[in-house]
Amino acid sequence: MFIDEANIRVKAGDGGNGCVAFRREKFVPRGGPSGGDGGRGGDVIMESSERHNTLVHFRFNPEHKAERGRHGEGSNRSGREGANIVLKVPVGTILYDADSGERVHDFVRPDERMVIARGGRGGRGNARFATSTHQAPRECEPGRPGEERAYRLELKLLADVGLVGYPNVGKSTLISRISAARPKIADYPFTTLEPNLGVVAIGEEPEQISFVVADVPGLIAGAHQGTGLGTQFLRHIERTRLLVHLVEVSDASGRPDPVQDFEVIMNELASFGAGLEKKPMLVAASKIDVANKRKLSKLRQFCRRQKLALYPISGVTGEGIDKLKYALAKRVDEIRKKELTAEGTEDTEERLAH
Repeated sequence: MFIDEANIRVKAGDGGNGCVAFRREKFVPRGGPSGGDGGRGGDVIMESSERHNTLVHFRFNPEHKAERGRHGEGSNRSGREGANIVLKVPVGTILYDADSGERVHDFVRPDERMVIARGGRGGRGNARFATSTHQAPRECEPGRPGEERAYRLELKLLADVGLVGYPNVGKSTLISRISAARPKIADYPFTTLEPNLGVVAIGEEPEQISFVVADVPGLIAGAHQGTGLGTQFLRHIERTRLLVHLVEVSDASGRPDPVQDFEVIMNELASFGAGLEKKPMLVAASKIDVANKRKLSKLRQFCRRQKLALYPISGVTGEGIDKLKYALAKRVDEIRKKELTAEGTEDTEERLAH
């Protein structure tokens, strides 16, 4: 089961109460106050993990509570601190405050940690209140309550390339051809019901270029209004550097105009509202082994006018797959280098500003 949204409630441990106690020991003529401090409550910590790829473990267990601190005891014994709990989330998870909607943190790297609810401080025992003029205090402090928070988790997969297009145009077949991923493939719409990831490697070490490809469920007209599977999975290609738009040029789809197919999907991407339609894009004419030549020619002319690179491919025969794969590796490498250059320029400007 693939779950990419979850609501959770967390409660950090309460601090232990301070203790009121006096020494009553043989051969100790002047005992005095000896109440220990309460222990601190445990924190709730969230950590990103590469071993998790879905939020399903929060689906049936939405409430999480850390251990409370133990109360203080006599003979100046402090209470034990409460144990922390660590909640593991997939890399790419975004944490939102459920009440305000504010984004709290974006877990973009593995092993990132942050405290999402702090444990309460332990109360002071009466030994802490003793002074030269107040030698037998009977007051102590209660433990402070731990933080209680409600959060919303949203998972956006981390991929370099996103595959988009109508259902059953060959996205799953393509990802199975260029990577080791083995998604479900069948001859009916909406075969893909959840995103699939595949890793593509080109060349040999140390010059090897590798990138991650995401295949999301197909879109249809009206998807932004909830038609079909809607746009609920488009968040998983928000982080991608490059899109591959697959357009079917065979007659099997029953749709007569490949250019209209392209424009319908672009309209759905624009309606999603995350700037997906502005991302760098390659176009792949799929199923050319059974292509309608008139459709292929019309799509080629359209791409030439729009200055879009077109790659005719066939998932069945493998024609054009390698050419597309190497083109993807080249474009991803170019975009990565531009990003590194931009980051270096920003760092230099920040240092000069300071």
